[in-house]
Amino acid sequence: MAAAGAATAGAGAGRWEVVRKGRRGPAGGTGNRRALGEANGGRALPLPAPIATSSTIFQLGFERPLRKQNKEQVPPAAAPEPPQRKQHPGKSGKKPPGSEAGAKPGRCRSLEEALKALDLADLQKELEKSKSVFPENPSVWVKDLAGYLNYKLQAPRSDPVLSQHPHDYPYCLVSKELRSIIRSLLGKASGVLELFFDHCIYTMLQELDKASGESLHGYRICIQALLLDRPRIATTNLGKYLEVLRSQQNRPAKCLTVLWALGQAGFSDLHEGLKVWLGVMLPVLGIKSLSPYAVSYLDRLLMMHPNLTKGFGMIGPKDFFPLLDFTFMPNNSLSPSLQEQLRRLYPRLKVLAFGARPEAALHTYFPSFLSRATPACPPAMKKELLTSMSQCLSLDPLSFSVWRQLYTKHLAQSSLLLNHLLESWESSSKKVHQSLQETVRSFKVTNEELAARGTAGDQDVAACDTACKGLLRGFCLSVPSWSITRGVQHTLCVPTASLGTDRRVSPRPGVTQGSHLSLAASSSARLLRSSGVLPASQLAWQKVSLGCLEGYRSVSPAWL
Repeated sequence: MAAAGAATAGAGAGRWEVVRKGRRGPAGGTGNRRALGEANGGRALPLPAPIATSSTIFQLGFERPLRKQNKEQVPPAAAPEPPQRKQHPGKSGKKPPGSEAGAKPGRCRSLEEALKALDLADLQKELEKSKSVFPENPSVWVKDLAGYLNYKLQAPRSDPVLSQHPHDYPYCLVSKELRSIIRSLLGKASGVLELFFDHCIYTMLQELDKASGESLHGYRICIQALLLDRPRIATTNLGKYLEVLRSQQNRPAKCLTVLWALGQAGFSDLHEGLKVWLGVMLPVLGIKSLSPYAVSYLDRLLMMHPNLTKGFGMIGPKDFFPLLDFTFMPNNSLSPSLQEQLRRLYPRLKVLAFGARPEAALHTYFPSFLSRATPACPPAMKKELLTSMSQCLSLDPLSFSVWRQLYTKHLAQSSLLLNHLLESWESSSKKVHQSLQETVRSFKVTNEELAARGTAGDQDVAACDTACKGLLRGFCLSVPSWSITRGVQHTLCVPTASLGTDRRVSPRPGVTQGSHLSLAASSSARLLRSSGVLPASQLAWQKVSLGCLEGYRSVSPAWL
C-alpha cells in the first residue's frame, strides 16, 4: 500500500518513480540487531544485590526476640566516614566484621595487664549512659557491661577450660572496685539474669566461629560473678545445653566452653555442681575430647567440698551404675589413666549414692549389683560387687527379700554370692545370720524343686545347692557354741540341784537318808512333770538333735 501511494504521488507530479523496499537480511542472520537489554538501555534497572543469607538459629531464637523486647541500645556514632566509592552492582556492600570503623584496643600481653589498664571511670560513665537511655530495661545494662569488659580486656586466648589456671580464673584477678561495680549492677538486674547468662554463653560461641574473634575474658568474668552468688541459674535449663553439646559434638572448643560455663556453679555449691555433672558431663563421658575435662572437674569438685553431706540424694541407682561400669569395666571408652582417676573417686561417689540412711536405700541397689556379678566379670569388679552386696545384706534387711525374688533368674550370680558369704562367715555380723539362715533354707527348697524339674541350668543349681549346704553346716556348728551349751548347762544344773535337795530332805519311810532314789520317783520329777517343763525340754532336745543330724547328713563328705 505504501508503494502504491508513492507511485500515485509520483504520477501526479508528471512522472513515474520506482520505490524500492529495503533489502531484507538473510534468514536467521543477526545483522546489526541489538540484544533486548541493549535496546532498552535507557530504561535499564540496576541489578539487585545478592540475596542475604538467612539468619542463624541463634539469631532467630535469641537475638531478634530480645531486640524487639529490649530495644537494644544503639552504640554511639563513630566519626563520619568518607563517602565510599560506588560499588559494582554484583558486589555485596557488606564489610567483614573486622573492618568496622573504630579500631579495637590492642591486645595486651596478659590479662593482668589489661585489667590494670581498664578505666573504671569510663566504665561507670558508659553504664550510667545506658541506664539513662533505657531506664526500664536492665537487660541492656548487663549486656553493655559484658560487652564493654570483653571489648577492653583484649589478651591472648587460653584453652576453652583454662586448664593452666586456678578454678576461679579470671575472676580472681578482678579488683575489689570492679567486683563492686559488677555485683551492684547484677543486683539491680535480678529479673533478667537467666537471659543474661544465656546471652554470655551464646555470644562466646559466636566469637569462637570467627577466625580472629575477640578474647572471651569479659564474658567469663561476668559468668563467674553471676554464679558465685546465684549458682542455680546454671542448672535451670540443663537439657537445652545438653542438646547444644550433642549438636556441636564435632566442635570440641564450643562444647568445652559450655561445660566450663555451667561448671562454675559447682565451686560455690556442691549440690548444684553435682547437678551439672550428672546432667551434662556424665552423658558425654564417653566422648574422647570431652572426657578428660569431665573427670578432672569431678575430681576438683569433690576435693573442694570434703563434706559430702550436702550432696546426699543427688546420685541414685540410675546414675551410680553407669559410673560403676566406667570405673571397673575394662576396654571401655575411657583411657586407662582416666579410669584410674575415676577409681580413686569411686569410694566418695559410693558414699554420695548410699546417702545419709543406707539402711533404707541399699535394697534398691541390690538388683543391679546382683545382675552384674556374673562368673565372667572382671576380678576387680567382681570383688567390688560382692563386697557391696554383703554391705546391702548387712545394713538393709529388705535386701534378703529382694534376693529371694530374684534367685531363680540369677542362679549363677547367687552361687557366687553364697560362696562369698560362706568364705566370709567368720567376719560377718551375728545379726545377719538369722535372716541369712531363713533365706538359705528357702533356697534349698527351691534347689530341690529345680533339680526335680531338670531345668536347663542344672550346673548353676548344683553350685547353689552346694553353697547352701555349706552355710547350713555353718549354722549347725555355730549353735552349740553359745546356745545349746548354755541350754544344756541350765538343763543339767537345775535338776541336779533339785535332786540333791530332794535326797537330803525328802527320805521315804524305810529308806535311809542319802540313799539313791530314781528320778521318776522323786518329788522334783513330779514337779517338773506337773509344770510341763520336763516334756517341753525333752521335745526341744529331740528337735535340736534331729536338726543337727539332718545338717550333718546334708553336708558332703568333703566337709567332714
